[in-house]
Amino acid sequence: MAEKKKVYYQYLKYSAIGIEMAASVAVGGFIGYWLDEWLGTDPWFLIFWLFCGFVSGFRSLVRLSKKYIKESQDD
Repeated sequence: MAEKKKVYYQYLKYSAIGIEMAASVAVGGFIGYWLDEWLGTDPWFLIFWLFCGFVSGFRSLVRLSKKYIKESQDD
């Protein structure tokens, strides 16, 4: 039973990487869209904030990947 929980925990850990990437891009897109609607600068803030979301997502992807690799080497 304990081994089964460990496997589920591993799946949840690695799925968090994808969820965090998607959430970063979605939040960036929402902020950019909202600013464009508010200021009337149609695609510019959306493009900028989507780019910021991608950068943030990749940064967290690299950070979490390094963390999980280190954890797997320690075990």
